[in-house]
Amino acid sequence: MRRMLLILTKLRQRERFVPRRELLDYVNSRIGERYGYRGITGRTLERDIADIAELFGISISFNRTRQGYFIRENYGDYDERICELMMNFDLLNAIDSDQNLSSFVLAEHHRPLYSEWLIPLVKAIHALHPVEFDYVNYRNDCAEKHFSVLPHFLKESNQRWYLLAYDGATMKTFGIDRIRGLEIREDVTFERNTNVSVADLFNDSYGLWNDPSIPVEDIELKYDALDGRFVKSAPIHRSQRILADTPDGLRISLRLRITNDFVMELLSRSRSLEVVKPQHLRERIRHVYEEALKRNS
Repeated sequence: MRRMLLILTKLRQRERFVPRRELLDYVNSRIGERYGYRGITGRTLERDIADIAELFGISISFNRTRQGYFIRENYGDYDERICELMMNFDLLNAIDSDQNLSSFVLAEHHRPLYSEWLIPLVKAIHALHPVEFDYVNYRNDCAEKHFSVLPHFLKESNQRWYLLAYDGATMKTFGIDRIRGLEIREDVTFERNTNVSVADLFNDSYGLWNDPSIPVEDIELKYDALDGRFVKSAPIHRSQRILADTPDGLRISLRLRITNDFVMELLSRSRSLEVVKPQHLRERIRHVYEEALKRNS
């Protein structure tokens, strides 16, 4: 399964034909670096390609004129789903094989985006190796900044994986999809901070924004019956409690920090949302609506 993932990843990221030796070297280097496996032969590579066609219906051919492999058809996002599936398979296998891993990898498994850095980061965290990378800042015109950090946790949120790492004395959050050129400092180890629990960090927050300076507040919301069914089936936060559930609608309470991530979540189901309390959240939501009305009137 791991070899098939690597083959699909290599062929999907290139528009040209991939030579046999290049594909074989890519697979062998990755399975050696990531999993410690011995290299495979060209015959095993051909068997893996045949298995991909049989198991997933994705045909990989070899063009003798161009001397390279290619995926024969355009499968749209089907191969993306295959890679997501195998990435989760790989991650869950790693967690199952090492009970300590579950203490620093928090997976929701809601179809997170595939990232080639995920498994290397798992290994870096487990082996206590520092990592270096360039990081893309979306808020600063996609400028890249170099970081050298001590990786401590991986957390999944809203279909994306995030690295929680110490940059000096400060724990920072990095979206894995924005990491470029990851390097693992295998010649160095660090001492893990065992006084911090990633689960406790986000008990009072929604998503990945955890600012202790923002107070934890009691929140009360109302939805109509239709939206209420969705909110009941997929609670907004672990603190969600049902106060009233009638044919007219749903009334719930929450207790957490009111962050931008949380406000964005409320706006995603704003069709029938009514903020009962606190008043400042009610006014904040109203202000967003007023500004949106101005832009779209």
